[in-house]
Amino acid sequence: MKKKSFVTLIMSVVGGLLFALGMCMALIPEWDALTEGIAAGAVGAVILLAMVPVRRKMDGKPMVVLNGKTIGTALLGVLGAVVLGVGMCMVMVWDMMVWGIVVGIVGIVLLLCLIPVIKGLK
Repeated sequence: MKKKSFVTLIMSVVGGLLFALGMCMALIPEWDALTEGIAAGAVGAVILLAMVPVRRKMDGKPMVVLNGKTIGTALLGVLGAVVLGVGMCMVMVWDMMVWGIVVGIVGIVLLLCLIPVIKGLK
């Protein structure tokens, strides 16, 4: 295993676990750990975001260039994730099964649109 793959693996596992645990702490009322959950989730998100420049540096690539395509791709990813999350909330929290599934599928389709945007069609 190459060093860059190992570093990416460690950062993604630690960041993902902290983010997921933080979200569970914040959103499960029985745990009564909203503040701690937000803090843990924020640390996990920072680690996951820091993984991008670290990986690019280890690949010898320049840092992320902000242009229209990069900003649009990021906005599409955020929009897809938010729509998918709203669909999940509609199903699990607001007890709106059918509409939650529909909104969740729309979010999944938005996230699938990232593949041709990033990789292109051949």
